[in-house]
Amino acid sequence: MTHFEEIKPRELKPAVLELDGISRASVEAHYRLYQGYVAKRNEILGKLASVDLGAANQVYSELRALKVDLTFAIGGIKNHEVYFEHLGGGGGNPTGAVAKLIARDFGSADAWREDLKATGLAARGWAWTAYDWDERRLFNYIGDAQNTFPVWNATPLVALDVYEHAYFLDFQTDRAAYIDAFFGNLDWDVVNGWVDAYHVPGA
Repeated sequence: MTHFEEIKPRELKPAVLELDGISRASVEAHYRLYQGYVAKRNEILGKLASVDLGAANQVYSELRALKVDLTFAIGGIKNHEVYFEHLGGGGGNPTGAVAKLIARDFGSADAWREDLKATGLAARGWAWTAYDWDERRLFNYIGDAQNTFPVWNATPLVALDVYEHAYFLDFQTDRAAYIDAFFGNLDWDVVNGWVDAYHVPGA
């Protein structure tokens, strides 16, 4: 396998440690899990550099095990980087370009929020609002694990982590209350920055 570069965890913005309704202790514990995904990504890629490609087998082989778990580690990194990056704002209704997209594709901010909340309650791990480049519209997608149900050619713009580790310290089993707190801390400027950077049409 080709050489790889180790990566380091992204630092949290100070505002993410001062969320409304989601405690600093919860965020810090959550961040440590993200750091673990980064460490495992580096470890797995290091092992892949010397794995025996000739022993590859679909029932069991070291290559298969490493490749499968690499998707979990990298998914955990990417998912959490979106999640942490767009927290720390004032929440409320969407503003700017993403507000136009949400109004166009869901009818209203309330309809979008209701659908994403229900998606989060139905998920075992994640719910995303993503722009599908083939359908040319926003959808709310479900995920049950860090590497479950990726949709090709779709770009996440909102990442809602509904694993228990994201909310249990503050909300115990009240996932719905946590999702409401999540909405209240979204930073729409960050989301609009992604819409602009990706040149999402119709915004």
